[in-house]
Amino acid sequence: MADPAVARQGGDMPELPSDFSALPRPALDLDPDRDAIADFYDYADLLTGDEVATLRRLRSYLARDVAPLVDDAWERAEFPMQLVKGFAELDLAGLPYGLAGMGDEPARRVFTGFLHAEIARVDPSVNSFFGIHTGLAMGSIWAGGTEEQRQRWLPAMARMETIGAFGLTEPHGGSDVAGGMETTARRDGDHWVLEGDKRWIGNAPFADVIVIWARDLETNEVRGFVVPGDAEGMTIAKIEGKTALRIVQNADIALRGVRVPDEDRLAGGAGTFADAGGVLRVTRGNASWGATGTQMAAYELALSYARQREQFGRPIAGFQLMQELLVQMLGNVTASLGMASRNAQLLDAGRGSDAHSALAKEFCASRMRETVAWARQLVGGNGVILGNGVARYFADAEALYSFEGTREMNTLIVGKAITGHSAFVR
Repeated sequence: MADPAVARQGGDMPELPSDFSALPRPALDLDPDRDAIADFYDYADLLTGDEVATLRRLRSYLARDVAPLVDDAWERAEFPMQLVKGFAELDLAGLPYGLAGMGDEPARRVFTGFLHAEIARVDPSVNSFFGIHTGLAMGSIWAGGTEEQRQRWLPAMARMETIGAFGLTEPHGGSDVAGGMETTARRDGDHWVLEGDKRWIGNAPFADVIVIWARDLETNEVRGFVVPGDAEGMTIAKIEGKTALRIVQNADIALRGVRVPDEDRLAGGAGTFADAGGVLRVTRGNASWGATGTQMAAYELALSYARQREQFGRPIAGFQLMQELLVQMLGNVTASLGMASRNAQLLDAGRGSDAHSALAKEFCASRMRETVAWARQLVGGNGVILGNGVARYFADAEALYSFEGTREMNTLIVGKAITGHSAFVR
C-alpha cells in the first residue's frame, strides 16, 4: 500500500524495510503531570485544583492498567472485566450524583466531561461502558426514581458493585423509539408484565440491573423499570461481528412475560419518558466529550507518528501537507473542546436545553469523523494496523457518530429550536 506522504512529495517509492517492527509505533502521552497535548487552548484551566488532581489520577490508571489491554480486547471483542475493580477504586462513578469521594454535591459537568474525554482518549469503548453505567443507567434512576429507589440502587452502583445497563432502543425503533415503542408493560396486581425486544443494549451481557423502558398498555405512557440482569423470561444475546466499539458488549434483549414488582417501577418525578429525556440531554452532552477525546487521541497519535516517520531523509512532520493535516485536526479538537465545555457550563447553570446538547453532539461527532480520517490518511498504510493506534479510533468513530442521536436527528432538534418549525415527519 502506497504511503500518501510519499505520493504527495513525488519521487520514487523507497524500498520497504525488511523488519516491520522498525516502523514507528506512536503512543499517547499519558504523563499525569502534563496536560493533554491536544488541549492547545488549555481548556483544562477551567478545572479546579482538586478536579485536576482527580483527572491526573485517572490518567495514571488508564496508562498503567487500561492502555496495555485495549488493542487485544478490541481484536477479541471482549470487555476486560478486571477494569471494573480498577474504576471502582478510583471512586468516580458517583460523582454526577454527589456519591463519590469529592463531597456530597454533584460534580460539575465540565469536570465529568473532561473525565469522559480522558477515558475516550485511551479507548472509546471503555468510555462507553463507563458512560452507560454512570450516565444512562444511574442517571435514569436518579432522575426517575423515588428517594427510596435512589438509596436502594445508586450507592452500590456508585461503588460499581452493581453494574447497570439502559434498555431503550428497539429493533424497529432508534430515533423514533419514544413515539413508536413496541415493548409493552401490563399491570397485573402488584406486578408489571413486560413483553418486547430491545437492541444495541450496551453492558447488558454482564449487567446486574437493566433499566427497561416500556409502553404502559393502559395509559400509553412510556415508563421505566429496573429489571435484574437474570430476570426470568429475559433472554440476552451478545451482538457479534461489530466493526466498531468492539470492546463494548452490546446485546439483543428478548422480554417474554418478564414480571417486575411495582416497587421496581421508576416512580419519582414524572415516572415517564420525560425523565429519560432529561437523562439523554446530559448523556448527549457526555457523548460530545467522548467524541472530543477520541479525536484528541487521533491527533496526538498522528503528531507522534509524523515526528518519527522519515521519508526522503527527514521526518514527514516537516512536509507542508502533513502540517496542514495536523493543523486541521488540532482546529477540530480545539473547537470541539470549546463547544463541549460551554454546553457543560450551560447544563450546570440550569440553562442547557436539548438543542444545546444536540448541537454539541452533532458538531463534535462530525469533527471527530474528519479528524480520525485525516489521522489515518497521515499515517498511510500503517494506519490500518491495530498496533499503530490510529486504526482503532478510526473504526470506533463510526459508532460514536451514530449513537446518542444520529447527526440527522440532532440537526433537526437544533433546527426546530432556531426556526420554531418542526421538520420531524411521523
